[in-house]
Amino acid sequence: MMNGFVGEFFGTMVMIIFGAGICCEYNLQKTNGHGHDWGMLSLAWGMAVAFGAYVGGALGSLGHLNPALTVPYAICGMFPWKNVVPYLCGQFLGAFVGAVIVILHYWPHFKASKGAEEGNTVGNFATLPAINSPFWNFLSEVIATFSLAFVLLHMGSKIADGLTPLLVGFLIFVIGVGLGGTTGFAMNPARDWGPRFAYTVLPVPNKTSARWDYAWVPMCGPLVGGLLAAALTKAI
Repeated sequence: MMNGFVGEFFGTMVMIIFGAGICCEYNLQKTNGHGHDWGMLSLAWGMAVAFGAYVGGALGSLGHLNPALTVPYAICGMFPWKNVVPYLCGQFLGAFVGAVIVILHYWPHFKASKGAEEGNTVGNFATLPAINSPFWNFLSEVIATFSLAFVLLHMGSKIADGLTPLLVGFLIFVIGVGLGGTTGFAMNPARDWGPRFAYTVLPVPNKTSARWDYAWVPMCGPLVGGLLAAALTKAI
């Protein structure tokens, strides 16, 4: 399976279809689910990751779906370097394609949502801070991703097997409810940058800024948090 590319591509695509889909459902105008429920959104993202991991595992990957797991694991000797590039390519491309599918699905609702005041923002696809404070936003992503990776590393190595993906989904739900309100708990550079890029380059009706000035936070914070978790696990 091309050293995991296929599994990571389709697994990440599924994750974004469900995760970004519920954000659009809540935020865009004239959907049947219009409204906002942070707890349900966190649970939905958790289940999106779980089902994506099942798909990834069935198609030959370990179901990382996340560079903040793949790269730190490789640095700490927990994952073969030869598979890093295929995994990363699958993750970023899968996230982009997943976002494209969501944009097509909600196209009439983007047309009905005229700007940020009506829910048409990059926040449907990527993360934005509740309070714009770069250092603290970065620290929030480090802490959330450290929590994710540290627990995952103590759940066993086969993330995509058996009931483990569902447990991972509930873990993400808990992180979202407990730690996610500050930055939207990206915890995943591909989950943020792939959809952010799709929102940037596609002719989405009435779209607003993609906020690339903030994008370094969901890239760097998760990578640091994942590396800290992997290094600590190796040390203890």
